[in-house]
Amino acid sequence: MSIPLAASSTGSPSATLTPVIEVSDLTAGYLPGVNILNGSNLVAGQGELIGIIGPNGAGKSTLLKAIFGQVKIRGGAIRLDGDDITGLKANKLVARGVGYVPQNNNVFPSLTIEENLQMGLYQNPKIYDERLDFVVGIFGELGKRLKQRAGSLSGGERQMVAMSRALMMDPKVMLLDEPSAGLSPVRQDEAFIRVSEINKAGVTTIMVEQNARRCLQICDRGYVLDQGRNAHTGTGRELLNDPKVIGLYLGTLGT
Repeated sequence: MSIPLAASSTGSPSATLTPVIEVSDLTAGYLPGVNILNGSNLVAGQGELIGIIGPNGAGKSTLLKAIFGQVKIRGGAIRLDGDDITGLKANKLVARGVGYVPQNNNVFPSLTIEENLQMGLYQNPKIYDERLDFVVGIFGELGKRLKQRAGSLSGGERQMVAMSRALMMDPKVMLLDEPSAGLSPVRQDEAFIRVSEINKAGVTTIMVEQNARRCLQICDRGYVLDQGRNAHTGTGRELLNDPKVIGLYLGTLGT
């Protein structure tokens, strides 16, 4: 099966890729009878960087949590490499190659950087040295500070540790929830550079972001969610230049 790599404004594909993650008609929510997602769809091809934007309450973070087994799914399906993973628990998803970095509380502050990274490999500690070399290749500064406690790090540094820990299990796909949230402008730029580097290292990446413009500038394809549904989709460039997206979303999202 192949998927559109970059759909044009008319919906016709310009290239094809093998899908890694497929989300089909997903309905999900936290409370009985209250759905946050109302038929959401998403496809991420091998090696793609996917951006998800939209107003507050649109269901962006809920979509990532649903993929990672943290939200009750009431309809639809999620597939990883063609296999149904709908509703699987987080530990099984990690073992199958899904990494997730939440927006908040994403490190163990009382542990050192090294111990945080080791926690990322609790299912397969034998590959620690191999994966540490990979992670330090992206986050070089962490390699010099492995004995430092994560609780003493800045917000941007903690974000690096959280991403690194998720990368330790050699994921097929990384789910990143608001990687630039709460960071200074300089640290935000660094966060987006790191996301791009993770993706360029071969990891399919799905990123939720409030900084919509910056997100669309670096992503291959983007999805705009509104009220739990897909409102617009296209390449990052197409969405950045779409008058409807500009008028409805980019004027109030990000800078």
